[in-house]
Amino acid sequence: MQFTGSPPSLESDPGGGGGRGDCYGRLPDSESYYRNSLKHGGPSRSHRRTSVNGYALAGAILASTNSILLGYDIGVMSGAALYIKEDLQISSTQEEILVGCLNIFSLIGSLAAGKTSDQIGRRYTILLAAATFFLGAILMGIAPSFPFLMAGRVVAGIGVGFSLMIAPVYSAELSPASTRGFLASLPEVFINVGILLGYISNYFLAGLPASLNWRVMLGLAALPALLVGFAVVFMPESPRWLVMKGRFAEAKRVLIKTSSSEEEVESVDSRVNEMVKASLDLPSNGPSWHELISPRSNAIRRIVIAAIGVNFFMQASGNDAVVYYSPEVFKDAGISSKRQLVGVTVIMGVAKASFALVSALFLDRFGRRPLLLLGSTGMAVSLALLGLGSKYLDQCQDDKPVWAIVLCIVAVCADVSFFSIGLGPITWVYSSEIFPMRLRAQGSSLAISVNRLVSGVVAMTFLSVSEAMSFGGMFLALSGVMVMASVFFYCYLPETKGKTLEEIGLLFEDQDDESRRLFVS
Repeated sequence: MQFTGSPPSLESDPGGGGGRGDCYGRLPDSESYYRNSLKHGGPSRSHRRTSVNGYALAGAILASTNSILLGYDIGVMSGAALYIKEDLQISSTQEEILVGCLNIFSLIGSLAAGKTSDQIGRRYTILLAAATFFLGAILMGIAPSFPFLMAGRVVAGIGVGFSLMIAPVYSAELSPASTRGFLASLPEVFINVGILLGYISNYFLAGLPASLNWRVMLGLAALPALLVGFAVVFMPESPRWLVMKGRFAEAKRVLIKTSSSEEEVESVDSRVNEMVKASLDLPSNGPSWHELISPRSNAIRRIVIAAIGVNFFMQASGNDAVVYYSPEVFKDAGISSKRQLVGVTVIMGVAKASFALVSALFLDRFGRRPLLLLGSTGMAVSLALLGLGSKYLDQCQDDKPVWAIVLCIVAVCADVSFFSIGLGPITWVYSSEIFPMRLRAQGSSLAISVNRLVSGVVAMTFLSVSEAMSFGGMFLALSGVMVMASVFFYCYLPETKGKTLEEIGLLFEDQDDESRRLFVS
């Protein structure tokens, strides 16, 4: 615990000072209260409203701007790698290492981000992420050699790890329950905006000399990092982090500013008290990794499995690798011009970004499960068609039919679009909202570390495995992975739409038969 004794009464001491009072008397400490709340769709109908609070939206947008950095790197490397390979004379294996190492080293940032954000706060962790990536982008932009370029990607990767963990957690903790899906999915929207900006950068900078274009492409990533650094001073701190630190008056002020209805403003005292209760079992030295790796309760075990599972399948789907190596995929399909290759990737980026925004807008209306299952089954079908189309083109030597090339292009666009509808945004939302408050930062950190590890492994082996079994075989295998993912999501991921962060944990507890039906409602 970060505070001692009884938490102060918010009614008797509006300033949030150290007085003792009737705070515990107002805590909804009955298990039946929460269970009845879940059965009736939540404690307040105000949570069902869809209006977005401007203050919360601005904070989530500024936090999510960091995610542009990862998206831009994914998009720009798909084109920059072509010119790096030509300029620095590197092999395909070195290209895989160059592309994938950023994801591997983002493990360091994502693992460190949980403890760091609990200690210095969510806001300053966002600043740390931006500063680290800014340094990495500068190093990549001035890199005179392959080892120097690798060093820049290592530093940038650590920044990406911090950013991927903290942006959705901050957005989820700042957001009202009624709009949390939309605001916590903004990091994925911004990742896709970054990917699109990377593709556009590739297209317009491709005409520069090969020794210069890729350096400009990579160095431009420093600009959004600089923007985030300046924007942090205008961002509010997470109210739940403030409660953990005993700063109740500040938490109350933030909650009032981020409320989306009069009912939510009137219930601020009770909402803070719920947060206080959720933080009461926080050990004095903070949460331990042991509780996550070897959980004692069934509820925590199910939460960890759900969070790790959705993050594993997000990257095992091969989406990042498809985006990174899309020029190689399209080249294998029969498109030879570098300019045309980059142009097709721009079309793919537009589709990917558009569907990410559509998903974010409808996530709080339709819920997590329906969109996640739609996205994963759509990806399975799209990858199967892409695999079959690629297999057919492999049989054609010189005269490749246009319809088969078009099929492959459409299938790739469909694959990334279904990813943007389901796994893309919902992974970040789910990882940031299902852990209890005392474990949220480190739990998200663990889940996203798995995400980064799998992404790095897939990115660093995609070309080698595809050369061994062909692109067609690779895509058919990924289709099978998405079938397994759909089964996992259906069986293990409950619906969290409209629930407060303090209520969600009950969905994973051992309950009676009637409550169990809520698990998949």
